[in-house]
Amino acid sequence: MSVRTLYYIRHGETDWNAAGRFQGTQDIPLNDIGRRQATDAGRVLGDLVTRSGYEHTALTYVSSPLGRARHTMELVRGTLALPAEDYSLDPRLREIGYGQWEGLTLPQMEQHDAVTFASRKADVWGVAAPGGESYASVTERMREWADSLLGDTVVVAHGGTMRALMVALGVATPAQASGTPIGQGVVYVFGDGAMTKYG
Repeated sequence: MSVRTLYYIRHGETDWNAAGRFQGTQDIPLNDIGRRQATDAGRVLGDLVTRSGYEHTALTYVSSPLGRARHTMELVRGTLALPAEDYSLDPRLREIGYGQWEGLTLPQMEQHDAVTFASRKADVWGVAAPGGESYASVTERMREWADSLLGDTVVVAHGGTMRALMVALGVATPAQASGTPIGQGVVYVFGDGAMTKYG
């Protein structure tokens, strides 16, 4: 692993977030709160980078290809007075796929397939939604992504991919990561084998 510091930002809120609907690979846009959260995260990032003695332009910027992450990245970069679209995309950063459960709330998931729902409740890391991905498989693609980085990086992605990254980088166990709420409008810094939240 060649990454020294990783600045991780979850995309801002969407209407599905607010309603408790699982988005997965669905391309749901940011709402007004989400756009404000993205700007807030940009200000937090700017302060962190300045305090570390870096120039914002010295960092690598990469986003999930999903629109809510891309829009967040563009608002973050705008806050830093950087060209909004000058960043790369990596499909490995897409959110965990929830298959047939995308768009559903937890009670609706249980109604849809009570057996799989119970199995996943007992093993949230290893059991996938019907037609979806398990956190264990997402952890593998996040480990592969992290291993491919060459230096300090700003990433905008998702709550599920961040939980998988926590395990891939060894800062949490699957049980710890699966129970960790991932905030919006904040920045998580991974470095020196630890993760710190700034907001």
